Amino acid sequence: MHGRLYVVGTPIGNLEDMSFRAVRILKEADICLAEDTRHTKKLFSHYDIHTELLSCYRYNEKKRVDTVCGLLDQGKTIALVSDAGMPGISDPGEIVIRSVIERGYALEVIPGASSVLVSLLMAGFRTDQFSFYGFIPRKGNKRNKRLRHIADSDLTAILFESPLRLESLLKDTLAFCGDRKAAVCRELTKMFESVERGTINALLIRLKQKKITLKGECVLVVEGKDAFEKNQE
Repeated sequence: MHGRLYVVGTPIGNLEDMSFRAVRILKEADICLAEDTRHTKKLFSHYDIHTELLSCYRYNEKKRVDTVCGLLDQGKTIALVSDAGMPGISDPGEIVIRSVIERGYALEVIPGASSVLVSLLMAGFRTDQFSFYGFIPRKGNKRNKRLRHIADSDLTAILFESPLRLESLLKDTLAFCGDRKAAVCRELTKMFESVERGTINALLIRLKQKKITLKGECVLVVEGKDAFEKNQE
């Protein structure tokens, strides 16, 4: 009998957000694929998990596919985690997940915390429909194409960005989308969690005045085109 791959969500900052089911699966698994084994060891230590760890990150994920399938052929139970949140969502894991599905192996997802959903709710914009863009290209036509798509969409847009490039993203979003309402979320679920809300231009001013602390990955949430246009009436 073939084994099973469990895609396990892990906390995005607060270790108390780990589910009972996730802990059980990680303890019962024969091996756990981890984005950064050093990071996951801290999580394992907190929950007294002793499962063997095997790295699976951006630059070796393709090579791990045959290893994973070989273990599944042996009937092994495999867990897949990223450093934070759900594997495959702007994190390694998509290639392994897709390959396991295409080759007909059993797969289960153990839901966990998501910075996408947390930031969407914290921003206070439309939640019934939204688009997640992850990290958009840093420059060139590909970046402009994404920004034009955001500008033309009525859906709330959610983007990831590093603190060092947040100002550039805000400037470009302002240029393409106009001075829409937006929110910058950072350190979500952690002790120093913060959400800055306002127009994009107002957020830029606060950023330049160093009233927005740049620490940790940032999530930018931007209201959709229809909401922006209604606000202008």
